[in-house]
Amino acid sequence: MDTRLLQLGCHLRYSSQLPTAAVFQFVPKRDPRIVFDEESLDVSEGVDLHEYHDLHGNLCHRLVLQTGVTEVVYTVRATVPDAEDPRDPDARELAPGDLPDEALVFTMPSRFVTSDVLSGQAWKLFGQHEPGMARVEAISGWTKNYLTYVTGASHSRWTALDSFTSGIGVCRDFAHLMITMCRALNIPARYCAGYLPDMDVPPIPTPMDFHAWVEVYLEGGWWTFDPRHDRRRKGRVKVGHGRDALDVAFATTYGGPWLQYFTVTAEEIVG
Repeated sequence: MDTRLLQLGCHLRYSSQLPTAAVFQFVPKRDPRIVFDEESLDVSEGVDLHEYHDLHGNLCHRLVLQTGVTEVVYTVRATVPDAEDPRDPDARELAPGDLPDEALVFTMPSRFVTSDVLSGQAWKLFGQHEPGMARVEAISGWTKNYLTYVTGASHSRWTALDSFTSGIGVCRDFAHLMITMCRALNIPARYCAGYLPDMDVPPIPTPMDFHAWVEVYLEGGWWTFDPRHDRRRKGRVKVGHGRDALDVAFATTYGGPWLQYFTVTAEEIVG
């Protein structure tokens, strides 16, 4: 299989008036299709890191931001398949009674996924579609066309209902709205976050950031959809997945430190 080489990572700098506990998620999930090497994680002197896996199997790093400035720098190279997100047009939906146990939680409403509130709208929009991959593709396409991407449009408490009502959002909100429509139809869907370089597509002019997308459970397993772009992409590297963005926040702080500096790197190494 042909492969491509990526440089991934992030650089965070916090300023805190008091010691502040924090949890970070920025290290990719291990994937048998991806080879990681030259990996490093550096923090300011005197700061201890502790890693653990959360209830979704995501790798998390705990630390206490020191009084003053704390920096966290993560880098890794990833050799990825030179292939788009897999897709099987014949994959069927499974009835709730036939779903695996671990998929059931992803059929339920969660903090940002208001599938109970928008259930009527979901069935009105997609109830007559042929169940299966085609219906999920229709939901992804509708989400892209329905929402307008506006930088800074939403806030940390913004739900799928807010996106549906306003018609605006960022990639996080595109993902939440698509997940909401799927779950309302009893299709398991989970929120994913990670690195997405601009490979074989026109570069996006905005600064690189962690990206959000969707995985939907159909026959054959979990399938990737990206309602922000509504196209299959290359080079996608997942950091984590969960019920919604709350489960996969790149940073959770137990206090109010100032994020002075934040960059994300996700680019192909050429030559």
